Amino acid sequence: MNISIARERPDSADAKRLIGELQAVLSPHYPPESQHGYSVDKLIRENVHFFVLRAEQEPAACGGIQFYPDFGELKRMFVRPDWRGRGFGRAILERLAAHARANACNLLRLETGIHQHEAIRLYERWGFASIPAFPPYAPDPLSLFYEKRL
Repeated sequence: MNISIARERPDSADAKRLIGELQAVLSPHYPPESQHGYSVDKLIRENVHFFVLRAEQEPAACGGIQFYPDFGELKRMFVRPDWRGRGFGRAILERLAAHARANACNLLRLETGIHQHEAIRLYERWGFASIPAFPPYAPDPLSLFYEKRL
């Protein structure tokens, strides 16, 4: 299978489609105050480095990283349901980690919802450890927080 992962603007048609699908998956499970994902405009405004994975030229997954002075935060990780089970989540995660290292970032953090079981398994298998909420987040019973040193 022909797979590529490329950095692109979050407001590209494919990126917006993926982000919209992710939002549609998450919205029924979390009230607005527990939805921490950035809008497309905020991804751009906050200079999130965003990547799209394509399989056979079809947008199949995405993810981003926002750099802070002491860590990089993973944002908007998503694999479309029809493409799950093929290692695309891991591929995006590995690409984001490589991008972090290339930008002298050696610590990754993330927030995910408690109902994102597949994502939680991926992060834990990849070696992320559970941590308390980190700024800018407050503790939220519907959120889990993780970090991993690279």
